[in-house]
Amino acid sequence: MDKSDLKGHLKALKTSGKTIHDYMNDLYQEGLQALLETELDEHLGYPKNEASGSVNARNGSSKKTVKTKLGEYTLSIPRDRSGSFDPKIVPKHKRVIDQIEDHVITLYSKGMSVRDVQDTIQDLYGVGIDKSTVSRFTDQLLPRIEKWRNRPLDEFYFVLWMDGIHIKVKENHRLVSKCVYIIMGLNSRGMKEVLGLWIGKEESASFWREVLNDIKARGVKDILLTVTDNLKGFTQAIQAAFSKASTQICVVHMIRQSFAYIPYKNRKEFAEDLKMVYKAPNKEMAEEHLASLEDKWLQRYPSAIKPWRSNWELWTCFFDFTPEIRRIVYTTNIIENLNKNIRKYTKSKTQFPDDKSAIKSIYLACLKVSQTWYKPIPDWGVILNDFHMAFPDRCGHIKFK
Repeated sequence: MDKSDLKGHLKALKTSGKTIHDYMNDLYQEGLQALLETELDEHLGYPKNEASGSVNARNGSSKKTVKTKLGEYTLSIPRDRSGSFDPKIVPKHKRVIDQIEDHVITLYSKGMSVRDVQDTIQDLYGVGIDKSTVSRFTDQLLPRIEKWRNRPLDEFYFVLWMDGIHIKVKENHRLVSKCVYIIMGLNSRGMKEVLGLWIGKEESASFWREVLNDIKARGVKDILLTVTDNLKGFTQAIQAAFSKASTQICVVHMIRQSFAYIPYKNRKEFAEDLKMVYKAPNKEMAEEHLASLEDKWLQRYPSAIKPWRSNWELWTCFFDFTPEIRRIVYTTNIIENLNKNIRKYTKSKTQFPDDKSAIKSIYLACLKVSQTWYKPIPDWGVILNDFHMAFPDRCGHIKFK
């Protein structure tokens, strides 16, 4: 719609004496009627008021009242002489016509770009829809998303994994980098659960503090373990919100950071030495191997070695637990797998027109992924028993279900 069309509609609205809601409803009904006429044109192979040698032709119309999410509309359903015309937008014997909207939302949730959605709707229905229509249909999700983002949470979680996805969003006619903050929890039933989505500027500990305060306000009172990357100030933010939570920083992140400082020719040897540290059977043996690692590599590659000593208390937290618990808390891989799947569903969207569009896409991706989380994590009975032994006063009341 160009400016002249918009001015025409505004003028018509002023002279009609109707509310904008009634006027927009009239426009919607006119649009449905026009789509029906276009469908018949396609079916017959020639437009209205043009002669054709075809045996089949228009044969008047019949009235039909249909229901949509916007209200009821009385339409004139065009007919053809052969009775072969079966409109897609208002199918025969159907009086509810939200199928196109539902298809748009379904296609959008599968990660399709707006252009792909438009093309698919064109193929399915022979109907052209513009970008604003796709946006309007998917905006129906917004109340549901806000309800989900503000829902009450459980009082207790065994583990929280926290990470951010970096995206590009248009803001004031330019692209800016933003971060979608995601928290995944292991709840008292042994199920993975996405607690929420928050969007802000580049990832920072101060924003994470706001996120953690938000989940507290929604009912979370106690967390046994948090698993994060090594973002500066992250641990302090967690401790400020949940003082009893133990913090584990991701060992895999630590390894990647170290490798960035090691020349390729030394990486294999260095990797074997480093593996002795984080694969040690206990914290005491890990410290012995770290001392050997420092003796061998510290002078040549201090930036690769020093973080293992300076972050000792944070990355060695997992040594306090059984192998079953260690496997799920020594790394952020669980939430990174979620992020990988989110990117799979949103890969066609290299940039978002606004925050609202980003949250819609990522929410739908999370919804799609979480449909596979219909049972507890593997070895849940064993893991629950191990948590009982490690934290008898905080989770001993939680039973296997």
